[in-house]
Amino acid sequence: MPLGRWTGVSHPELDEITVDDVLHALADPIRRAIIRLLQAEGDRPCGTFGLPVAASTLSFHFRALRKGGLIRQYDEGRQRMNTLRIAELDTRFPGLVAAVLSSAD
Repeated sequence: MPLGRWTGVSHPELDEITVDDVLHALADPIRRAIIRLLQAEGDRPCGTFGLPVAASTLSFHFRALRKGGLIRQYDEGRQRMNTLRIAELDTRFPGLVAAVLSSAD
């Protein structure tokens, strides 16, 4: 049952994620910034990233990261939290995320 105003979110299973999904999700600098913030500071609520985009645009980026298998979102109280799935992805595509992040920006 959805909590409050939110509807549930879906996450792809690890075996459903393709290299193209991951690369598409990491193609945008805002999405790479989200990943780097989560790597540096751990799980965070959606509204705390402080990026120079509108809330609706940020939601679009979270959705792309979710579909690419890079993040998992869960509800904690009244906040939607974001956590990384990079350890999971590394079992399927070893080193891919690290290689893209180190060569981008």
